[in-house]
Amino acid sequence: MPHISAIEWTNSTWNPVTGCTKISLGCRHCYAERMSIRLKAMGQERYRNGFKLTLHPDVLDLPLRWTRPQMIFVNSMSDLFHRDVPVEFIERVLDVIERASQHTFQVLTKRAGRLARLSRRLRWPDNLWVGVTVEAEQYLARIDYLRRVPARVRFVSFEPLLGQIENIQLDGVHWAIVGGESGPGARPMKIEWARSIRDQCLAKGVPFFFKQWGGHRRSAAGRVLDEKTWDQYPVDMAVGT
Repeated sequence: MPHISAIEWTNSTWNPVTGCTKISLGCRHCYAERMSIRLKAMGQERYRNGFKLTLHPDVLDLPLRWTRPQMIFVNSMSDLFHRDVPVEFIERVLDVIERASQHTFQVLTKRAGRLARLSRRLRWPDNLWVGVTVEAEQYLARIDYLRRVPARVRFVSFEPLLGQIENIQLDGVHWAIVGGESGPGARPMKIEWARSIRDQCLAKGVPFFFKQWGGHRRSAAGRVLDEKTWDQYPVDMAVGT
């Protein structure tokens, strides 16, 4: 059975890689790190290394066994384009994605430079959406790297959104997600930051998804922006279809 996800913009998660290292502001309160440490303490074998990057080749074929079509977030507990993930392993992940054509897969990375460098070498299946995280204005260049990837759907996750981001170049971007930070020590997101990105997306015709306000208890703050739930998806696709 797939691992059902509580992430609002996907159905399930698949983690052929776990563990990561912090590279930017958005990593400070990493939920995957907290969860990895907790799972290690619980004796979960896959997290025996805690948050140290670990490959799990034995789970590569899992999506091939899942017959019901669904959205699958790849490596919610890591980053597929981390420098320590061999290119050959990335190729194996993409091969499974291509063969599991009944599903739609979502890959999200902060390592946009490596993503771009490998863009010509790798095969990009039609059922794969590729995204980058841009949590603050200083990381806008990640979108330029993303544009080099010949994926059918390219998306940007502005989560955790940590400041105002203006003049976003959305050409070649098919979807945008905005969310505040959640969990212990969560840094607050201002409403004008979220509104600005929403308005830029609407002006460019880019589907906009508002994931959450965040906070220590994210469920308490909800996910309504200006009296509306924003659940737009690219290419007329929605979670569960």
